Amino acid sequence: MFSDRWNANIKLTRLDRLFGATLGKIIPTQLLPNHFTVLRMIMTPIVIYILHVGNYRIGVPLFLLAAYTDAIDGALARTRKQITEWGTLFDPIADKLLIGSTLFVIVLDHINYKLGLALLAVEVLIIGGSIYSKLKNNHVEPANFWGKLKMFAEVLGILLLLTSLWSGINLFVDLSNGVLAIALVAALTSVLWRIR
Repeated sequence: MFSDRWNANIKLTRLDRLFGATLGKIIPTQLLPNHFTVLRMIMTPIVIYILHVGNYRIGVPLFLLAAYTDAIDGALARTRKQITEWGTLFDPIADKLLIGSTLFVIVLDHINYKLGLALLAVEVLIIGGSIYSKLKNNHVEPANFWGKLKMFAEVLGILLLLTSLWSGINLFVDLSNGVLAIALVAALTSVLWRIR
């Protein structure tokens, strides 16, 4: 079930160790990392609908919770040595569904349209590359540093925008644009890193 290829030589970060010593201890062993990936997939249409109708009071915390399941499934998989091939393929797809849907439904209306479209295009390119690699080589590469930075910057940028819509503080829109531009650079670097 768990891949020896990835679980044999896991290098834990400080954040992984902190997670393992805190939240990792209270998550029941019956809950696997892939359960959190599936939860994110299930939550995505609910989050998108609530944001689309403008209920930011509920939508913003739900978006944050859905995004946080990405950190949980990754840290849980590494600390418990439960990395699976399914997880390495579907975890990034779940991320891109959440982020891509939010970009499409909310972000394109409120930030630089070209930046939003560029982020969406890169997300589609990354998903396509992962599926192609799986079909051609029967192999999926786990996320690299640039991919993780991209995801963090996208979540932060979207969260800043949603906070602006929720609170009415326009300063957060400019900050969101800047952080999403960083996400785009990290995304492009991640793609170039994979094809080098």
